[in-house]
Amino acid sequence: MAVVSMRQLLESGVHFGHQTRRWNPKMKRFIFTERNGIYIVDLQQSLHFIDSAYDFVKETVAHGGSILFVGTKKQAQEPVAEQAARVGMPYVNHRWLGGMLTNFSTVHKRLQRLKELEEIDFDDVAASGLTKKELLVLRREKDKLSRTLGGIRDMAKVPSAVWIVDTNKEHLAVDEARKLGIPVVAILDTNCDPDMVDYAIPGNDDAIRSVTLLTRVIADAAAEGLMQRHSGGGKTGAEAETAAEPLAEWERELLAGSEAEAAPAADAAPAAEAAEATEAAPAAEAVAPSAEAAPAADAAPAEAETEK
Repeated sequence: MAVVSMRQLLESGVHFGHQTRRWNPKMKRFIFTERNGIYIVDLQQSLHFIDSAYDFVKETVAHGGSILFVGTKKQAQEPVAEQAARVGMPYVNHRWLGGMLTNFSTVHKRLQRLKELEEIDFDDVAASGLTKKELLVLRREKDKLSRTLGGIRDMAKVPSAVWIVDTNKEHLAVDEARKLGIPVVAILDTNCDPDMVDYAIPGNDDAIRSVTLLTRVIADAAAEGLMQRHSGGGKTGAEAETAAEPLAEWERELLAGSEAEAAPAADAAPAAEAAEATEAAPAAEAVAPSAEAAPAADAAPAEAETEK
């Protein structure tokens, strides 16, 4: 079953690319046609790549990994923050700070500083032991850190994969992820470079509805991975999905019927085994006396010779 339908992609405008004069020739294989000076993305390929990205994200999260959502352009800020928060994943929806991945040890220290500032009660001047001016400076520092690092405040290590809305705008994030060998999952518009992405989804990275739909799909994959991680245990993906999904009423009735049919067969099996064992017992007893009689018959001639 497809993760998303063709109609949803069309209604969200995922198929609209950039103008023909603003394109990357490497994206030619993902382009269906050109209309009114705008390239149209091949949505059949988009559906295929969405399924691949969905499976990758689900398996990554199911095995204990995390996905960093990145989208700092205006159209992506709200969907990225909303969907990432929904599944408890870190996100960056304002300015990307250089070294967020490659220099994470320093970033982690700033996160500790942010948590220290969040513990201060800025409304209680007397209890804080600071002047109003000092509290004002600290409040401004907290707001700045919260704005830039608030989305990753609980990220204890570099993520297992990165979801990026616009690879051209977030080129710093792409470069850092590639340098560390972190898989990149991203929307590829007709002006992007597909060689920079590990799991590409050809589509529109400028329309709000398109960005919202595709980001929600990735968040759904992360949510399913979390369900498998917490409730599936050591089960395979198919077993975990079956355990997590409740059965419909007709499925429960069908299952009950099959179990009822299996019960008489299960009761009959021990009875058949017992009957076979009962029949075999006299035969074994008949064999035993004959075996005992054989030595006696052999001993009789010897006794007769002794008497002579």
